[in-house]
Amino acid sequence: MAFPPQIRVPATYMRGGTSKGVFFSLTDLPEAAQQPGPARDALLLRVIGSPDPYGKHTDGMGGATSSTSKTVILARSTQANHDVDYLFGQVAIDKPFIDWSGNCGNLTAAVGAFAISNGLVDPTRIPDNGIATVRIWQANIRKTIIARVPITAGQVQETGDFELDGVTFPAAEVEVSFLDPADGDGAMFPTGNLVDTLEVPESLVAGGKLEATLINAGIPTLFLNAEALGYDGTELQEAINGDPAALERFEALRAIGAMKMGLIREVSEAASRQHTPKIAFVAPPKSYTASSGKGIGADSIDLNVRALSMGKLHHAMMGTAAVAIGTAAAIPGTLVNLAAGGGERSFVRFGHPSGTLKVGAKASRQQGQWRVDSAIMSRSARVLMEGWVRVPGDTL
Repeated sequence: MAFPPQIRVPATYMRGGTSKGVFFSLTDLPEAAQQPGPARDALLLRVIGSPDPYGKHTDGMGGATSSTSKTVILARSTQANHDVDYLFGQVAIDKPFIDWSGNCGNLTAAVGAFAISNGLVDPTRIPDNGIATVRIWQANIRKTIIARVPITAGQVQETGDFELDGVTFPAAEVEVSFLDPADGDGAMFPTGNLVDTLEVPESLVAGGKLEATLINAGIPTLFLNAEALGYDGTELQEAINGDPAALERFEALRAIGAMKMGLIREVSEAASRQHTPKIAFVAPPKSYTASSGKGIGADSIDLNVRALSMGKLHHAMMGTAAVAIGTAAAIPGTLVNLAAGGGERSFVRFGHPSGTLKVGAKASRQQGQWRVDSAIMSRSARVLMEGWVRVPGDTL
């Protein structure tokens, strides 16, 4: 039996924020994969190495975690007053599935750098030295993101002294602004409430009732109080990921929240929508030791937040979830705002398993609805490898 040789596809392996993924220019993909559909999904699954029943991604570029099983496709923007179209695919580890339902805020930090380096941004918009403002159209959620990328001698400046908890080495700072971050075209609070009371099985929560803030900002997110779940908000990954019963409980609650938000019609549909919504729990500030061994003092943060992604507690914080945190913190009365002490605020610094993160947002009420003009945070990005990825010729 004859087997086809491998094909190679131009690609760049990049870190953005606390995530990393494989980046492609749309026009570099095989013709069959330049359109959404089975051929594209098959290619990207094989690039990452999914599905992998061993959970290792040994035969692919993925890292077998939600933070490292990511793909990005970029193209010159089809939208007026934008530079680049950014499409994100979250690749499942153990299933032949790519979730295209949301954005990756961390990898957003790398989009501007890739776009500049790969000729997707008009050269006249790039200074010889200074900051290049890259206007990104986030195609998954149809929103505008502004990345401010440092430039030195006409090239993207990747090295620097900006430190980001959850990333081992310092790099150049990239400021990312998410404009009008309410996810998609729906209301920021899909139920119309800042806090909802969810009806849940008593096997999940004693009494069968659970308070939640359901918000569409950055990414649809379900916020719960840590105390109501038996946690204090200082948990690290092993406390949750090493407890199969806890993971099943969070997934059941996430499905209920997705139903309440109108994202799915049946609880069973949550299994095919793993990337969204996110589920997180919040608590007032409390001292803890981060996964790096760094001590986080209660007086250095406004609250603690722990969030799950693709069924596991995240090692730091997803960028899109950070937008949701900053947005919810800016709106008096949400569970996030109350955990941070309540009142009006334009920024919040929260503790996560790897350390702390500051995110700013300004909220206002317009025609009876809450609106946040933008949410801003600083990340960093770096090219790890560039060249070609190879996949067997019968992949597509």
